[in-house]
Amino acid sequence: MYVDGGIGFNPDPAQIGKIAKNIELAGYDGVWSPETGHDPFFPLAIAAEHTENMMLGTGIAVAFARSPMNLASVANDIQLMSKGRLMLGLGSQIKAHIEKRFSMPWSHPAPRMREFILAMRAIWDSWHNGTKLEFRGEFYTHTLMTPFFSAGPNPYGPPKVLLAAVGELMTQVAGEVADGLLVHGFTTERYLKQITMPAVEAGLKASGKSRDDFIISYPAFVATGENEGEIMAATQMVKSQIAFYGSTPAYKGVLELHGWGDLQKDLNILSKQGEWVKMGELIDQDILEAFAIVCEPDQIAKSLLERFGGVVDRISFYAPYNIDSEIWNNTVAQLKAAK
Repeated sequence: MYVDGGIGFNPDPAQIGKIAKNIELAGYDGVWSPETGHDPFFPLAIAAEHTENMMLGTGIAVAFARSPMNLASVANDIQLMSKGRLMLGLGSQIKAHIEKRFSMPWSHPAPRMREFILAMRAIWDSWHNGTKLEFRGEFYTHTLMTPFFSAGPNPYGPPKVLLAAVGELMTQVAGEVADGLLVHGFTTERYLKQITMPAVEAGLKASGKSRDDFIISYPAFVATGENEGEIMAATQMVKSQIAFYGSTPAYKGVLELHGWGDLQKDLNILSKQGEWVKMGELIDQDILEAFAIVCEPDQIAKSLLERFGGVVDRISFYAPYNIDSEIWNNTVAQLKAAK
């Protein structure tokens, strides 16, 4: 199980190189750059210059906010700069954000994403192998590539493409056309094993690929601390984050699997009222422990391996609170020692 860190949601651009280098020195195998208030690729360009072996991933880049050509180009550049270390993590986002924030078209997200990735691969193939660009689909068409605009062969090949998914349709698309799956943090062990993995296997079977060639990456919720007060504070923050995700209609299936389907409606109503504290209060201990590892620091690695060992290939810590970084560094060392 490889262990990944994060550059952060709002890093100081002047500190990104130092942050990335320190993450690599701490023993992490990779680092993820999110698309929140900033573009996810610029931090990775800086990180590529300050690290040597650590994988660099977008977690995630919003695919539907871009065209396949645009994304193929920037991903190819980061792949070249990092000497083959890019993990291109893609996500669809939701309809409201695509239409109202990005002013881009939204329709049939799973088929559109499948076509998006195939179009991007066709573009890379035209650059790397000199094949004629002739991609015609329902959502995207790419039929023009002159030598002046071709990036040419990349000595490191195209990057690995990992697709973020929760629902079965998008998860199956990941298995079929991507190189890996970015499991959403709002995923329980039961949902991962009973719903997610069978959908992945269906996609792999459809494309004739092997599970050995497919990456499962999971950001695990962890609530921990060095004393009871810290653990309690961490628990409240994790509950709030679980409640936030639980209010999203697209994620209702996770709750329904556990018999908590009605909770989604309650959380959604409260979210529209801005009742964020009340939302967190609806997450009881059973729900918390289904979604998160809740334990003392020296038990984190053991708990993660017991819950996800043999299923997850890459793991990161989803901890929406401040805590001594040495706790995570020690956990990384324990997980790597267990390989």
